[in-house]
Amino acid sequence: MSFDALKKTCHRLNLAIVEAGLVKLTWGNASLVDRAQNVMAIKPSGVPYAMLSPDDIVILSLATGERVEGAKNPSSDTPTHLHLYQQFPNVGAIVHTHSDYATSFAQALVDLPCMGTTHADHFYGTIPCTRHMRPDEIAGEYELNTGKVIVETFRKRSINPDQVPAVLVAGHAPFAWGATADKALENAIVVEYVAKMQLQACTLRGKFTDAEPIPQALLDKHFLRKHGPRAYYGQPGAT
Repeated sequence: MSFDALKKTCHRLNLAIVEAGLVKLTWGNASLVDRAQNVMAIKPSGVPYAMLSPDDIVILSLATGERVEGAKNPSSDTPTHLHLYQQFPNVGAIVHTHSDYATSFAQALVDLPCMGTTHADHFYGTIPCTRHMRPDEIAGEYELNTGKVIVETFRKRSINPDQVPAVLVAGHAPFAWGATADKALENAIVVEYVAKMQLQACTLRGKFTDAEPIPQALLDKHFLRKHGPRAYYGQPGAT
């Protein structure tokens, strides 16, 4: 069984988040899943992006997290990625960064409500910020518990992870995902961009806590014209 194509795509995705300006130093990682082969691919831990090669990408069992291929240790965030793949079955790729603006919202424990149509074109409502993790969750299986807190946030707040493919982890940073590597990258870029615009908009308004989301009808129009069975934006057959 060859994983060459999977490793090459995962390698390109990791380099792409650097090229998009979402990553500094080694602060971030990207992963990709192959559900047919029941495996995931992820960046190795602490390897500088400039030195990263497709052969460095680590392949793990999607069911157990055990290493299937690769000599290096996988990213320390692997248990978070693995849990999201296991709990969100339509996710095909995950991008984790410490991008400036989105991370600022995570550190401020502030959701990203949908204040404009740029946001609405990609996310069907608020991008949530999780609760802070408890000391026992941090002292225990920290990275796995990070994934569990993300899933808890979506389920408690009845948010569909397919329609809102991103989260802000309190005191940490954003995670974004998508059905494909390209979609996960796009969503990570949009999260950072809308966070920047929201901060600028609230600065212009002179207040933040009273920030108003766009009307539901406008959110529906922009999201549903691109997503779902009645979508009409773009070209037939395009992904």
